[in-house]
Amino acid sequence: MKQIIVILILSIITISCTKKDIPLTLFEEENLIEETIKNTIRWAKDKDTSLLYSIIANDENYLEVHPHNNVVFGISEFKKSEEFWLDPRFKHVSFEIWDMHINISQDGTVAWYYCMLNDINDWEGQSVSWENTRWTGVLEKRNGKWRMVQMHFSISQDQE
Repeated sequence: MKQIIVILILSIITISCTKKDIPLTLFEEENLIEETIKNTIRWAKDKDTSLLYSIIANDENYLEVHPHNNVVFGISEFKKSEEFWLDPRFKHVSFEIWDMHINISQDGTVAWYYCMLNDINDWEGQSVSWENTRWTGVLEKRNGKWRMVQMHFSISQDQE
């Protein structure tokens, strides 16, 4: 009888100490998504490619559309731009995001967003900035982490 009680107590302790996947609230999920979105710009401050590649989709389905006739298809093509971003002449100055709108799919595995962006950068004293830029994108939850799979940047014709 004592042996059964000991086994029962050990079983209860084991079950209660097991990590459970507690679903995040919508608010918590949106905060994680917003941080991921911001980190796709924030990484440039310290040229933290570990951060960058931990948040963008590391496959050939990645897509990035820039305002002026540049479309990046896949992670291989994206990595070609490292030469520019990691060059010491490129300086990330600051960024500002406002008017953020985030939506999450019913099954919680896809999110899409819209916001406005000022991404202020410098190349040897010359501005290489995007100001008052519309920024939309799609994230996918992969292995419990949000990954950026698509981004689209556009500047209205009024500003060009």
